[in-house]
Amino acid sequence: MKTLSLIFIASALLVTSFISLANASFSFVETAQDDANKVVVFVSDAAALSGQALQLNQQSDGRFAALLELNEFTPSSQGILHLQMVGEVDDVLVIGIDSDKALDGPALQNLGGKIAASLSSTSKDVEASVFVDGLSSDSSITAAHLAYGYHLRHYSFDKYQSKKQEGESNITFVTPSANENENLYANDLKFIAQGVHLARDLASEPGKSMYPQLFVDTVSALFKGVDNVKIDVLDVKDMEKYNMGALMGVGKGSIHEPRMLVIEYTGGKRGDAPIALAGKGITFDTGGISIKPNTNMWMMKADLSGAAAVAGTMHALAQRGENVNVIGLMPLAENMPAEDAIRPGDVLQTMQGTTIEIISTDAEGRLILADAVYYAQDKYKPKMLLNIATLTGSAARALGDEYAALVTRNMPYSLQMMEVGEKSGEHVWPLPLHENHFEQIKSDIADIKNSGAGNPGASIGAAVIGTFVADDLPWVHLDIAGVDWLSSSIDVAPKGSQGWGVRYMDQLVRDNK
Repeated sequence: MKTLSLIFIASALLVTSFISLANASFSFVETAQDDANKVVVFVSDAAALSGQALQLNQQSDGRFAALLELNEFTPSSQGILHLQMVGEVDDVLVIGIDSDKALDGPALQNLGGKIAASLSSTSKDVEASVFVDGLSSDSSITAAHLAYGYHLRHYSFDKYQSKKQEGESNITFVTPSANENENLYANDLKFIAQGVHLARDLASEPGKSMYPQLFVDTVSALFKGVDNVKIDVLDVKDMEKYNMGALMGVGKGSIHEPRMLVIEYTGGKRGDAPIALAGKGITFDTGGISIKPNTNMWMMKADLSGAAAVAGTMHALAQRGENVNVIGLMPLAENMPAEDAIRPGDVLQTMQGTTIEIISTDAEGRLILADAVYYAQDKYKPKMLLNIATLTGSAARALGDEYAALVTRNMPYSLQMMEVGEKSGEHVWPLPLHENHFEQIKSDIADIKNSGAGNPGASIGAAVIGTFVADDLPWVHLDIAGVDWLSSSIDVAPKGSQGWGVRYMDQLVRDNK
């Protein structure tokens, strides 16, 4: 085992866009500057303007209200309207809000994302003042969540484009609680957004540029100098020592050896049991011998999204100095169909001792997680365990792109995990895990089989991983196959990888520390 504690390998790949908010800065003030030439205002009732919207209307001798009416602006539908030359202001972005709904954190973050998308669509260089006085919220930290949402949306992966997306953004939030909002954003929320951007970067890289060792190098380098962090890297010799035949088996067909990156963050009390987060890290998935069809295989560069989300979450926790102990485990392999690749019908021995018959080499994520989750329990004795993976098409077909599939051992715990999703803005929906699912995966020649057990596919995949998790350990299984990659943009993420899971796991840690 290689221990990297403040000694890091310089990666050949520089993933930099998440490190700071690229070409953008935020400030929080109590009083607006008189010379602001671009402003953002919120309107809940076009017939009864308030706050800065009312001031604009008065300064323009009623022109602002007249323009709203002329454009048939409807606040309740969250309409967006760009106006020019209103009073003394050159540009006004009007965002409609529903006055009947108090805005919680995720709703405010969505609004912040709308602002980012709307402003960047009209200008490369953006300098704007956002007035929060038109928002209905029970919180005094409205502006911080708007900035957080803006930060989440303000992202592009243009590393391989000859023409980069240029321009600078300077956003000022006008709020009566400027110091409180600035502290929350600067010391907390911005680190989550950076973690999300990291996850997007990792999942967006082409497979030839993000194989297991490069993933290890890239992520490890980002923790250099961060307090309370220890990094271990398990190589093939370590895996042989621990008898991790499932993880090694998946990586056999690739010229790139498998790895397992383990980040140990000890920000909590010494001796307190940690929370364990394990993420699937298939750096490219051809399906192996059970090869996939060509359609959309390019997207399999993002089959490491679970591991990427764990990396982003660990970075966020460590950067803000969260008072908790957390272990992040990222089993990494490339699933290729070379002469040494495992075959359907092969049997693999796991660290736990359970043997697995391979029915499909394309059901590989559950294999690498089997060894990872058992290693987490054996070495770190966690108080709870979450695994996250782009595991099954069944989850995507069942829940679409609105919810990640959630599997736990009982419904009350599932309901608690749904609340985590509500608070984080990353929603989950429970799927069942029945005793019969464990019966279905029994093998004729080994202990269990990795596939071919029929429906429901998402629950069957969870049952394979659940075989390696102690019955009395609080366990959360997240299948993010339907939510990790966006075919079109949403408020807080552009098209492509959305880094799903960082916000969810960050909230889970907050709720269970």
